[in-house]
Amino acid sequence: MSILFDAAYLLLLLMVSPVLLYRAVRTGKYRAGWNQRLFGAVPHRNSRRPCIWFHAVSVGEVNLLPPLIQSLRAAYPAWEVVVSTTTRTGMEVARKRFPDLAVFYAPLDFSWAVARAFRRIRPSVLVLTELEIWPNLIRAAKARGVRLAVINGRLGDKSFAGYRRGRYLFRPIFEAFDLVAVQDAEGERRFTELGAAASAVHVTGSMKYDGAQTDRNNPATVRLRRLAGIGPDEIVWIAGSTQVEEEKFSLAVFQELHRRFPQLRLIIVPRHPERFDAVAEMLSRSGLPWLRRSRLGPAPESPENTDAAADANGRATGDGLPAHPILLVDTVGELAAWWGLADIALVGGSFGNRGGQNMIEPAGFGAAVCFGPNTWNFRDVVRQFLSAEAAVVVRDERELQQFVTQCLETPGYRRALGDRARQLVLSHRGAIERTLALLAPWLEAQPVRRTEEGTQVRDRPAYRAAG
Repeated sequence: MSILFDAAYLLLLLMVSPVLLYRAVRTGKYRAGWNQRLFGAVPHRNSRRPCIWFHAVSVGEVNLLPPLIQSLRAAYPAWEVVVSTTTRTGMEVARKRFPDLAVFYAPLDFSWAVARAFRRIRPSVLVLTELEIWPNLIRAAKARGVRLAVINGRLGDKSFAGYRRGRYLFRPIFEAFDLVAVQDAEGERRFTELGAAASAVHVTGSMKYDGAQTDRNNPATVRLRRLAGIGPDEIVWIAGSTQVEEEKFSLAVFQELHRRFPQLRLIIVPRHPERFDAVAEMLSRSGLPWLRRSRLGPAPESPENTDAAADANGRATGDGLPAHPILLVDTVGELAAWWGLADIALVGGSFGNRGGQNMIEPAGFGAAVCFGPNTWNFRDVVRQFLSAEAAVVVRDERELQQFVTQCLETPGYRRALGDRARQLVLSHRGAIERTLALLAPWLEAQPVRRTEEGTQVRDRPAYRAAG
């Protein structure tokens, strides 16, 4: 079976290689980590400690892990933790979030790459965040006696339909999971229908609620406010994790409103770094003053020269308008902190075909949250928000303008919406604690790792980097 998957992957790689090469040259994407991806040359772990390997596909999944890993390391210090990711942006964020852990690109699902990665890491537990089905990876884990878990699991409509069509191929893969911690009852039904054992599937809620910050005065947000020169009387509208539709709508609405509401600031945070330049070009064509986040430099670590920084970055010009009423955040990994500045939040990925992005982060800060109509990847979360009147769906540019205008004209409406959103986030916490409790029996056992030949691994006290 592994040979069949290898052949299919090789054929697919050959078909898409011109696209990968073009994007690598044009945007810098896909350039890094190929020794780890293709040949499994991940860091070589020589420690005697038992190991748990967390895999997070990209930025969103990486950002879920810090609270869980922090709790796990505090409760089970004997365990070593390693983290893998798939995307370049995921790697950048993971290195920032886990500076003292081994972080690497996950091997592509070729049997030789997967086998080498397992030999180097020698994990006792492999944890997939949300879900990424790689048959060779999962089969290799089971063959080596590695416990296999999914946490914060979810299956979107498209993924579920695809796995159902190939159920005879994928059923053994779903049957292989020892633990599936899902976000909601719908996820529980879908995983069991695809083959996961009912006894292995548990509803824990969404870890996104636990990871959401609620303190606007956290150090990272305070530094960004100072860096951007945002005054106490200004109203900040953030369009975050955006695709082209949200960017066009936000800019058009801002053009209509900024003269009438000079205290309004717009901050746009595109979802994909390779689109930064395209958004910059669109802003340049608008004729409005704007600035790249990268031009501001690193966020100051101390409050010294606060007034000077504010003046340099532009509070107000002679006509009463901010010198830079629009800020384009062209850096990676800062969105969570920027949300702490938002009075009004438009959550992106919700007008196009992406299926929505995480609306829990701005809600935790008490922002007045809105999003477009296409949020199928967050169906249960959206239902909870709408039921609690803690967010608003805007279906087009006109409705977005109506929402932002109401937030500006009626501060009480804006604050009440944000308060309900924050309370909803606080009331749904606990998924990390429940997830850790499910992992606890494995972590307390500290199993002995063995090689494929069945002999005990003789661990050494050192740790070598990839190579």
